[in-house]
Amino acid sequence: MADMAVESTGLQAAAGPYDRAKALSAFKFGDAAFYWTTRACAISVLLILGGIIISLIVGAWPAMREFGISFLTTARWAPANDPPVLGALGPIYGTLVTSVIAMVIAIPVGLGIAIFLTELCPVWLRRPIGLAIELLAGIPSIIYGMWGFFVLGPFLAYHFQPAMIAIFDGVPVLGSIFAGPPSYLSLFNASLILAIMVLPFITAISVDVFKTVPPVLKEAAYGVGCTTWEVVRSVVIPYTRVGVIGGVMLALGRALGETMAVTFIIGNSFRISGSIFAPGTTISAAIASEFAESDGLHQSGLILLGLLLFILTFFVLAAARLLLMRLEMKAGK
Repeated sequence: MADMAVESTGLQAAAGPYDRAKALSAFKFGDAAFYWTTRACAISVLLILGGIIISLIVGAWPAMREFGISFLTTARWAPANDPPVLGALGPIYGTLVTSVIAMVIAIPVGLGIAIFLTELCPVWLRRPIGLAIELLAGIPSIIYGMWGFFVLGPFLAYHFQPAMIAIFDGVPVLGSIFAGPPSYLSLFNASLILAIMVLPFITAISVDVFKTVPPVLKEAAYGVGCTTWEVVRSVVIPYTRVGVIGGVMLALGRALGETMAVTFIIGNSFRISGSIFAPGTTISAAIASEFAESDGLHQSGLILLGLLLFILTFFVLAAARLLLMRLEMKAGK
């Protein structure tokens, strides 16, 4: 034991006395380096976002200076004219119509799936359905577009659209909305593809927010004799409505900016039609279809379309984030 003590004392003497100030300085340097590294990463995101905005504004400035507010109110798109005539009303109309129709289809289906998974689904079936929803979310958009062009479009043109045209023929308003002729490429076909693509987002977010409902609230409702539908309607939906709306708006942001799938099946027509079975275009589809062959004022007009889409999507996603923050604050109380 004495030999071990002598050896330990000798090692300490060789290593020198412990310098506490030096050790603390090393720790402080490591903390400061970590802080400034993470801060630089966070600031770089803001710088990239600012750079994108500035680049879009600079690229769109010639079109803004040439067309002004008429760019938003003109439906004609004729870049080959001399001088060019560029109007964003057609792409804006197509973007809004396809997104709204997609939401009308996807919201009830997505909420229905979420309610089934959280309230009614057997345990053995919950996992397969969840995996199927995750797979839908992971499929590349170009695959959806190819499937829509080669499978869904012909099916709708031969079977669904003729039936709807016949049913609503002569009916005021609805007759013009569902007017023919049937087409492989149409606003409705693109809307249906978008609905399928955003369905996993609505379902997944709705499942998550439905799980935040305190079990005691549902148990109390069941205890007074409420049915499952009454519990969902009177307890689950009111408690989670902010989160559900936030999820829907996130899905809307995805629908507004979707490009490849929509480009395949919408028809790339700048003409505004009252029929959802007519070809059309969206902002992202117009940019994807024409940007590679554009130059000068035509290219500037496409960049201005991108700036409009950026602003629209930014506000939609910002509103969704605020709603989800409200849900988190409510759940934390």
